Amino acid sequence: METFIAYVKIQAFVFLCGIVGPIFLVVYFSIQPEQDSRWLYWIGLFITAGDVLIALAITDSSARADRALKKSKPIDERG
Repeated sequence: METFIAYVKIQAFVFLCGIVGPIFLVVYFSIQPEQDSRWLYWIGLFITAGDVLIALAITDSSARADRALKKSKPIDERG
């Protein structure tokens, strides 16, 4: 569950930074689709898919780093 919450936070931030893709999709679906506006759909779809893949990659690397950190720490840290 920790990883999922981290993913949702990272995905929200990535969508905040890469808001162009979802905006293109919203604009495409809110206007009358014409031949000239089809690029909005495809570019919006690719940017949004890229945002999702970036968030998944960041979450994966963060989870791996957390697991490695927990594995390297001794169980008793009283010092």
